[in-house]
Amino acid sequence: MRGEGGEGEAAGTEQAAPPLCLSPASGGEDAGAEAFSMVFPSLSALRAACLDLPTPDAAAAALVAARQGQLTKPPGSLGRLEELVAWLACWQGHAPRLDRVDVLVFAGNHGVTAQGVSAYPAAVTAQMVANFSAGGAAINQLSRVAGARLRVIPLALDQPTQDFTRAPALDESAFLDAVARGYAAVASDADLVCLGEMGIGNTTAAAALAAALFGGGGGRWAGRGTGVDDAGLARKRAVVDAALARHASLVGDPLALAAALGGRELAAILGATLAARRQRIPVLLDGYVSTAAAAPLARLRSDALDHALAAHVSAEAAHRTLLDELHLAPLLDFAMRLGEASGAALAVPLLRAALACHTGMATFAEAGVANQEE
Repeated sequence: MRGEGGEGEAAGTEQAAPPLCLSPASGGEDAGAEAFSMVFPSLSALRAACLDLPTPDAAAAALVAARQGQLTKPPGSLGRLEELVAWLACWQGHAPRLDRVDVLVFAGNHGVTAQGVSAYPAAVTAQMVANFSAGGAAINQLSRVAGARLRVIPLALDQPTQDFTRAPALDESAFLDAVARGYAAVASDADLVCLGEMGIGNTTAAAALAAALFGGGGGRWAGRGTGVDDAGLARKRAVVDAALARHASLVGDPLALAAALGGRELAAILGATLAARRQRIPVLLDGYVSTAAAAPLARLRSDALDHALAAHVSAEAAHRTLLDELHLAPLLDFAMRLGEASGAALAVPLLRAALACHTGMATFAEAGVANQEE
């Protein structure tokens, strides 16, 4: 179920081990708002940051490939597990490790829910953050199994975005503030960041943003989300089409579209994805909403998501379409559609398994096993 978190001003939640503990974080118009506004003072400044990105470390990846060639297995026989280790190394810039894995879940409220696009009321937002805090949600369990720290960051939940069929969801200031909060949430010593969301109505925002970025209307991009009936799906698709018509003049400007059609949690995911790239931290993207939130970066620069992998493909049908547009091959396909970074957290043990094989296996020389003939 897609919901959003917390009440009023945002409060962060971190988990190194159960139960969750509350810690101050970002939201609304708190005392730190001015500081966040200075991270990206304008869309132009944000756009410049999105275009100025580090490249992968080919030497680190080459060292991984060299070791893989000496391990006691036929070349390439571990398939994508081998690719995952090389991916970790080329972005971390050193021997790959997963000592610190962070799961960041951003939450925001959406004014468009007034049009009946979700099967759940917006009140689920605060209720679910309380559930996170109590350790009772799926992401709590999955983060624990993954050996990851969970932090839930609600964003001004007492201030829903505007209904984007009538006005931009966020004005420039609010959008940049949310981007900056996501950017600041990424810890510089993280080895891997998993990104997810909670937000009633945010599959509608994701559908509108994907449609504006890649073409097509509500029929292509809007699905049942939390489980709307046929009438609800028709409303949802009509809402997407109305939003596209209203904001047609912004097509071609990915950041302006993200502000007009997204939400605070989507903007924060964009900021966190950007921060991770600029700090050379690999990213696992969760489902449809998280992928749509990061997609404007790829429209600005085609390689902007090279440090990110799709953890899974959601049961929300348009997610597969979006992954195809972004040339992202999902790691898992478990017919999940929960959100809250659940798919991303579920993929972490897969990466740990890949790393364990790379570091723990013996080489042919160490094991006294004959290698293939030269």
